[in-house]
Amino acid sequence: MKSMLRAEPGRGQESVWDYPRPPCLESVGDRLRVDFAGETIAATENGFRVLETSHPPVYYIPPCDIRWEFLVRAPGQSFCEFKGVASYWTLEVDGKISREAAWSYAAPTRPFAVISDYLAFYASRVDGCWVGEEPVAPQEGDFYGGWITPRIVGPFKGGVGTLGW
Repeated sequence: MKSMLRAEPGRGQESVWDYPRPPCLESVGDRLRVDFAGETIAATENGFRVLETSHPPVYYIPPCDIRWEFLVRAPGQSFCEFKGVASYWTLEVDGKISREAAWSYAAPTRPFAVISDYLAFYASRVDGCWVGEEPVAPQEGDFYGGWITPRIVGPFKGGVGTLGW
């Protein structure tokens, strides 16, 4: 099925179908930025991305580069078979609220220990995300939270009919 779905990457692009499973973690040299309600919530040049087959990269921003005054811990948790137990964060800026806009792992599994307490943001729940100067499109669906830029090609898991991929 993979070969039938995979779009061929162009020059300077990568295919999410070439990402590994189980996923891997790599550092990001590009500046990452997240904006919401007229504020820059997070900006870093020290982020990481998780790469997993059929998923756009999920970007993680270190706690020192996040404006915590705009974040409130949300109730509930979820479990990732690769990273462990995730907690969620709600954004609140000048009366504008985005529930469960970000998530983090306080005690991730050993391969992902470096991203302990880093935050990943859903691009669909904020006003804008950037990788370098490229604006991010959100991953379809409301579960995975990958960031889509012109540098990657799919198709991407997350939308209707992709659960079995």
